[in-house]
Amino acid sequence: MKIIMIAGDGIGPEISAATKEVLQAVNTKFKLGLQIEDEIAGHASLKMHGATVTEALLNKVKQVDGLILGPMSTYDFKDEAKGEINPSKFFRKSLDLYANIRPAKTYQGLRSPVSDFDLIVVRENTEGFYADRNMEQGNGEILVTPDVAISLRRITRQCCERIARTAFELAQSRKKHVTIVHKANVLKIADGMFIDICHQVGKEFPEVSIDDFIVDAMAAHLVRAPQKFDVIVTTNMFGDILSDLTAELSGSLGLAASVNAGTHHAMAQAAHGSAPDIANQNIANPYSLILSAAQLLEWYSHRSGKSEFGQAAKAIADVATSLILSKEVTKDIGGHLGTKETGAALAKGLLALD
Repeated sequence: MKIIMIAGDGIGPEISAATKEVLQAVNTKFKLGLQIEDEIAGHASLKMHGATVTEALLNKVKQVDGLILGPMSTYDFKDEAKGEINPSKFFRKSLDLYANIRPAKTYQGLRSPVSDFDLIVVRENTEGFYADRNMEQGNGEILVTPDVAISLRRITRQCCERIARTAFELAQSRKKHVTIVHKANVLKIADGMFIDICHQVGKEFPEVSIDDFIVDAMAAHLVRAPQKFDVIVTTNMFGDILSDLTAELSGSLGLAASVNAGTHHAMAQAAHGSAPDIANQNIANPYSLILSAAQLLEWYSHRSGKSEFGQAAKAIADVATSLILSKEVTKDIGGHLGTKETGAALAKGLLALD
């Protein structure tokens, strides 16, 4: 398996280094034949190439099996005409990574404000209200006058069908329960279509139960009783917001893993930002990117039919869980280790497996 790793901005280089150490350990343990090549994007690329991300890099990514994208200073990148392109958007759109899969669960030994839960938010990733990716050309936001702005939301049958199928396939291997989240009480046409299509796809999975909630009510239910949910499927913006909520409910946004998956490509990406205020201090939690890399291995296992990659992904998650319990982790989740030491502890735990 060939992987391109982009360290990113802010805390990106630190958590990427920890992630690479973990991948090297699991590569040794499971004989995966991983080949990891470092590349740059974000501020480093802007300085070197005049753009935060380049077509040459995209072409290289298309030739490998997966991409690991470290956190990017997305808010800094405002003018694409000056090469300030959002790398995350660029790869999601260019590689058609339509499914953003964000698991969240509670961990023994880590305090959570809610009851124990284990769920996945399946977020459509290529349309919705996201103005930088929902048009073939141009932008989905228009400034009509200095005092009037319009934002367009795109919802298509194709995107609804494929994100629904992703959710039901995941549920089939879990607790067989899909929850559709929407705002059809006011977005009657677009979200009405989303609900209808999810139910149509659901008929192909008769063992999976289906319910649906309006997004604001869903936020309340997740805080009150997250253990009632299994796989949550929703549109782009709602999924972005709810997955941050579920990550925080699990104990820390530093545990928020995600993979952006398409038919032919996938990108592991921590769900949090570049956190420049704590960069270069060896205190950032690397688990979000490490667990995202594990998801990438799992995706490749299904795509390639090579079970050892799935076994490696499970091993990373299992050792991470045990280290959280023993508090051999960063301070934000109750430990005493730095970023580098946390990665080293996880790598050591993997190499010590029977």
